Amino acid sequence: MIETSMKDKVFGVKLALEQTTYAIVDIRGNILARDRFPTTDYDNVNDFVSVLCERLVEMMQANDVFGAIRSVGISAPSSNYKTGYIENAVNLPWKGIIPLAAMVRDRLGLAVALSNKPHARALGEFEFGAAHGLKDFALLSIGHGLGSFIYSDGLPYMGFDGFAGEFGHACICTGGRLCGCGKHGCLEAYVADKGILQTAQEVLAESDEPSLMRGINNLEPKNITAFCEQGDQLAIEVMRRTGVWLGWGLANYASVLDPEAFIFTGGISRAGKWLLEPAEETFNDTVFHNISGKVRFVMSSLPEDDCDILGASVLAWGVKEYSLFK
Repeated sequence: MIETSMKDKVFGVKLALEQTTYAIVDIRGNILARDRFPTTDYDNVNDFVSVLCERLVEMMQANDVFGAIRSVGISAPSSNYKTGYIENAVNLPWKGIIPLAAMVRDRLGLAVALSNKPHARALGEFEFGAAHGLKDFALLSIGHGLGSFIYSDGLPYMGFDGFAGEFGHACICTGGRLCGCGKHGCLEAYVADKGILQTAQEVLAESDEPSLMRGINNLEPKNITAFCEQGDQLAIEVMRRTGVWLGWGLANYASVLDPEAFIFTGGISRAGKWLLEPAEETFNDTVFHNISGKVRFVMSSLPEDDCDILGASVLAWGVKEYSLFK
């Protein structure tokens, strides 16, 4: 049978801790429609899935694309691409093993691919952004947590059970800070948002020097970056220490991977030079000498929301087609 039409659109979904964003994306990566709703409104995952599917159907109706949607890609914390499960997410309200891909597929009637944020972002950067044309790289997503994803010889690398790239839980300090995963000394506990705030408390306690950080009740990493731009020496020291820890971790990572580049995404990466210059300096001082000076540190070229949505759309194109509407 010769087909006279094709399904040339997919849904890309970004499930984040505070908001869930969903969009229709065409075959060329154009975002045709986008909307969002609060993730935090749904303590029960079944209620969340019902609302998500209702929203997706409403968007199909509003844009008259029922017959054109091929599949759904979802980026979500602690998700395993191989199983389609959210597995023991630390920060989501839904605990344990959640077969989210199957839940959405059965409710919506379309094929669904699910993976974690670093995987989706790496796909987005590889197809449309800063990693386009690279074959061996690692993407680092630094925000609430620290995640990464590996491309090796032009192909995604997920490891035996789908958990390759859990860089944030590499130990850099025996008996160090408590991480959200329950272990001590994880890199995430030093370079993700809570870790940066703990470093700020330590730096402020060590000195009586004036700092703009002292006048903020609910200090956030973005405030610290802004204070760096204003010449606040203690804020600069907070980011310098964070960069040094990051550089140590990246040196270990690169000694195993030998990447062309590290691609940086996520809110913390917006600290730019205040974070990445000390990280790169420490990296080159620490890494195996045959690698030193050869690995590029590259900022994402895509808006954060677009990167997640586009990456989720790439996930959607890769899943075997399934539909109740054929």
